[in-house]
Amino acid sequence: MNAPNFSIAAVERDTGLSKDVLRMWERRYGFPLPLRDANGERAYPSEQVERLRQIKRLMDQGHRPGKLLALPVEALAELAPRYARPAYSEAVTVDEQGLSEMLALIKQHDANAYLQTLQQRLARLGLQHFVQDIVAPLSRRVGDAWEDGRFKVFEEHLFTELSKRVLRQAIATLPAAIGSPRIVLTSVPDEQHGLGLLMAEALFALEGAECIPLGTQMPLIEIAHAAQAHRADIVALSFSTAFPHRHIPAHLEQLRRMLPDDIGLWVGGGGVSRIAPVPGVNFFSSLDDGVKALNAWVKAQSGSGTVRQT
Repeated sequence: MNAPNFSIAAVERDTGLSKDVLRMWERRYGFPLPLRDANGERAYPSEQVERLRQIKRLMDQGHRPGKLLALPVEALAELAPRYARPAYSEAVTVDEQGLSEMLALIKQHDANAYLQTLQQRLARLGLQHFVQDIVAPLSRRVGDAWEDGRFKVFEEHLFTELSKRVLRQAIATLPAAIGSPRIVLTSVPDEQHGLGLLMAEALFALEGAECIPLGTQMPLIEIAHAAQAHRADIVALSFSTAFPHRHIPAHLEQLRRMLPDDIGLWVGGGGVSRIAPVPGVNFFSSLDDGVKALNAWVKAQSGSGTVRQT
């Protein structure tokens, strides 16, 4: 079967590189080198799209595009492992074989088997351990595999959507929480990954927090408006490893200025591991740290007699 060619619009969606950037690179660097379809439109071979994906991942890690575009595919692959991933603190009891088998189901594109396995693990472990011992480590492994090129974009999406489906179903069965803290959960524009938010929502809800999920890619001003409209105590954001880390501090500084001082701004996810502290923002390297911070918040508010009940 012949490898498919992709339109410029499809390449833009797949790689996150705009049409203008693709055309500019073509003129300036001689890559990519699209073919032309019967209508004279650009048609990009799949191997060029894969190279563009590699280049975009490395750009998000801080590499300059002019240097990357001059390198062959082999050299691009060698650059990726130089990104030092954070050392995650996982429980000693993580079932490595079980996680590997679940990842294999995604690679085999067996959605039904993966979904059934997730539901079985949830029923056996309960929601808290399911999030911490199954979904969280799976998410990190899938993210690493995507960055290394071992997972295709559609495979990462399959994992994410099926995992989100199970988490949403589980959260829907929890008793409704009313009171403090109220936590608005969302992500900033261009951060479309929402699995981390769902994991946080599940654990926060188990601790009795009232969670207000807004989905992903909310404009900063709308996040601020929502926080005040819902009388939120905390705004919680998630940044994935796919989000350009160099843009994160500016987003946080701007949102912090928009929020009243008495609304906390909490941030987690794999994308914040390399970010320097931002005044007025609490960073969490793990879901467990977020839960500990929530319990500390409740304890502090109870001690001061200011916990709100409605």
